[in-house]
Amino acid sequence: MTEPRADSASMKSLAIAVAFAACVQCFAAAGAATPETPTTTATPANNIAAPAPKPAARQRAAPMPPSARQYYAITWGVDELSAKLVESGQLVRFNYRVIDAVKAAPLNTKASSPQMFDGQAHVVLQVPTMEKVGPLRQSTAPENGKSYWMVFSNKGNNVKPGHRVSVLIGPVRIDGLIVQ
Repeated sequence: MTEPRADSASMKSLAIAVAFAACVQCFAAAGAATPETPTTTATPANNIAAPAPKPAARQRAAPMPPSARQYYAITWGVDELSAKLVESGQLVRFNYRVIDAVKAAPLNTKASSPQMFDGQAHVVLQVPTMEKVGPLRQSTAPENGKSYWMVFSNKGNNVKPGHRVSVLIGPVRIDGLIVQ
């Protein structure tokens, strides 16, 4: 009869060896899959260096899908949603057009305190309130076909172009806006 401790020890050793071999194989495959970038060196004949390789193109975030735009139009009565940096990036302007004033009413209520959330920068922006003007947003009763806006303070320039943001206004939540 064999000792059970020897079997469990040999099984552990075998498992570690298999895991190590799999890791080595994965790293070897990854190294073979990524081509090495050639280094640029000056040629002694003409002393001209080869041009440096261009950096990878910046990936653009995909725009809001048509199905999401249709959802906001049907559910909240708004379309042409956009978020844009203004005033050297110190403010983010959120724009929307009302297509159904009854459904869009919650966006313009004075009692709600709008917020803009940027998951990439981990910040929540608020609508600033000016001493003599009040909140920097439109809160009149919505009318069909008119465009409305509100401005969020981006102190510290945490929200950048290309970031995806969500706007929360009372019960309304609009996700997937790409800051321009």
